[in-house]
Amino acid sequence: MKVLQEGGGKLLGWRDPDEQRAWVHENKTRELVDKRCTVAEAVSRFVKDGDYLASGGFGHVRVGMAVLYEIIRQRRRHLKLAGKTAVHDADLLMASGCVDEVEAAYTFGHELRGLSPGSRRMVQTGRVKVVAEISNAGYQWRFLAGMMGLPFIPARNLLGTDTLRHSSAKVIEDPFSGKPICLLPAAYPDAAFIHVQRADKFGNCQIDGSVVEDLELSRCARRLIITAEKIVDEEVIRAQPDRTAIPYVVVDAVCEVPFGSHPCQMPLDYFYDEEHIAEWLSLSRSDQGVAEYLDKYVFSTPDFGAYLAKVGGDAQLEKLRRIERYEEPMVAPWRNAER
Repeated sequence: MKVLQEGGGKLLGWRDPDEQRAWVHENKTRELVDKRCTVAEAVSRFVKDGDYLASGGFGHVRVGMAVLYEIIRQRRRHLKLAGKTAVHDADLLMASGCVDEVEAAYTFGHELRGLSPGSRRMVQTGRVKVVAEISNAGYQWRFLAGMMGLPFIPARNLLGTDTLRHSSAKVIEDPFSGKPICLLPAAYPDAAFIHVQRADKFGNCQIDGSVVEDLELSRCARRLIITAEKIVDEEVIRAQPDRTAIPYVVVDAVCEVPFGSHPCQMPLDYFYDEEHIAEWLSLSRSDQGVAEYLDKYVFSTPDFGAYLAKVGGDAQLEKLRRIERYEEPMVAPWRNAER
């Protein structure tokens, strides 16, 4: 195999596929086991210091915020982050000091709300290092290679770009055409967390709306924590088997967490809490402000239920439901704010 070019980025999350297969055989069960537990128990068991971590959802949509806050609450350190479609989740994890390294695809911005002052400051001061870059599609295909049990996946993605120079990919001479082809290394996260609309106690999950890359991520991660708006009876899942986006065999923990994506959006259920996101963006402009936010919403609350009570409780949550149903107008605090 003739290597034509190699990216200079650090290779995160790669494993020998045969070693990964052996690990899964040893540590994952195919039995229908009740996997219900609390978020605190799931994080304590399955997220360790130094892990290569990936978050499901996209941007501010269907993010497993309950797990994220618990990771911060349990003060996990030296994590390596797959910054694939990471926005609010990546910002909080980096600003809180949980993450040391990140491979960036879609990171360090809050979309139309502005940039991410907390995580950007962590990189600018050297407390977090961007060790590699890749595209959104490139990251999804890294997960796809992991899902397929491959060491890499060929793609034209990244060819002819500066991103390639900062990635962990390699360019080889295609043995069939003789033309350059990019090889994207597989990714096997140590732990991933994904929020879904509903799951049964075994871990069979249904997702309303776009699955994004969660199909691939769920199947390549070693440990997978599922949070669900609702845990439903097994028969509800069996009634529509084609809706099962994530099967039980890849799941390690199932936690029922209503509004578990707050302040992010859960499609068809509730809208973004723009007031809360604006508060984070304002406070995260300084280390002192980050500490104030974490003290108020994470370290002084024992669990996600207490956090939801602090952000406005039932009244605020019902308001977000009404906005998602177009029954109440959305107010955008960031529209005229300094970015």
